[in-house]
Amino acid sequence: MRRTFTGAILALVLAVAGCVTINVYFPEAAAQKAADQFIGNVLEDTQAPPKPQPAPATDKSTVQPSASVLDLLIPAAYAADTPDIRVQTATTQAIGERMKARLRGGLKALLDSGGVGLAADGDLAVRDANAIALAQRAQASAWVAEDNRDRAALYREVANANGHPEWEGQVRATFARGWIERAPAGWYYRDAAGQWRKK
Repeated sequence: MRRTFTGAILALVLAVAGCVTINVYFPEAAAQKAADQFIGNVLEDTQAPPKPQPAPATDKSTVQPSASVLDLLIPAAYAADTPDIRVQTATTQAIGERMKARLRGGLKALLDSGGVGLAADGDLAVRDANAIALAQRAQASAWVAEDNRDRAALYREVANANGHPEWEGQVRATFARGWIERAPAGWYYRDAAGQWRKK
């Protein structure tokens, strides 16, 4: 009787373990941290570093015994369910250097003047052509277009480098928030309603 009961329990545990679905979700917190590091590197000359955020405390006393058994049986599934995100590749480093060179070359002055602003989708946009000298307008448009191509390539590369090309939209949204949050005071950004706001 005891063997039958133990065998039934073991069969039940194995059946539950076999039914576990491994969901590889987009690691939002890790992506935001990686995006902030990349953006901070690109904008390093335009602002002071942000204040570090304290890590949330975890309460280990709420772990259920059944969850602990499953973690012992399927640790690989648990690890696969909490991925990290990779942003540093040779391609992203080259993109970052091009973006920094454009900022130093004159794009920062356009952002400072309000002629160019940050769009809600993570791109740049000409906000006020009248704030840009007539002789600089063609160059300003070229810089905006080049920077937007690099931003699109960056978001695609981050998604692909992590083996999840389907994450591209989420990577873009994460970076879009980061660009706006880390923008220096005085820069303009477009909010979700499409209105320009000054930081």
